[in-house]
Amino acid sequence: MRIDVLSLFPDMFSPMRQSIIGKAIDRGALSFNVTDFRDFTNNKHNNVDDYPFGGGAGMLLMPQPIFDAVDHIKEEAGDKGHVILLDPAGRKFNHQVAQELSHYDHLTFIAGHYEGYDERIRELVDDEISLGDYVLTGGELGAMVIIDATVRFLPDVLGNQVSAVDDSFENGLLESPQYTRPANFRDREVPPVLTSGNHAEIAKWRLKESIRRTYLRRPDLIHSKQLNDQEKMFLQEVIEEEKNKD
Repeated sequence: MRIDVLSLFPDMFSPMRQSIIGKAIDRGALSFNVTDFRDFTNNKHNNVDDYPFGGGAGMLLMPQPIFDAVDHIKEEAGDKGHVILLDPAGRKFNHQVAQELSHYDHLTFIAGHYEGYDERIRELVDDEISLGDYVLTGGELGAMVIIDATVRFLPDVLGNQVSAVDDSFENGLLESPQYTRPANFRDREVPPVLTSGNHAEIAKWRLKESIRRTYLRRPDLIHSKQLNDQEKMFLQEVIEEEKNKD
């Protein structure tokens, strides 16, 4: 995958070259490029923003630098990529959107600043995404979150590809509790089923505890998920067990 980002603050993306993503870049599984679209201004002051027509608070990003920066990416890469605008009006980002984006060969993010965008910039855009119902000072942090969540689904990015499959939200539920050695730590023991070697029972325990954690912490996910018969049975058991704790 190739990822391009248009930003006024390229240095903010230096952490993206660390850890798992950095290793993916080193292995050639990912190409990551940040373009300062201020470099494409055609005015002597290198301004990228201006006052909105009709008045109003704040400044708007002008279309010219961003259009020219996208043209540069298209010339360099052969295509402009699937262009994503970070915008509060966009669709809300989640696990499923990250999976969807991972199927593209080329993603281009426009990370804006100031009050907003000249509306004509949206003509370049294939997708508008928001992290949630709040406003950030710029689109850089949002772009980094989306990129990090998306590239985890690419082949050869994670050391163990099964990790992505077992993540929270993969099946509409939160991940079950996990443990490592020692089996007994300060009189707190790992659930015996996990050390039993019985993989069928371990799978059942993990599913039930995944349902328990989701029911207790994110009941909205339970209500929106189509449960199969086994999951329904475990949910009823969890509800009864939690009632008996009170």
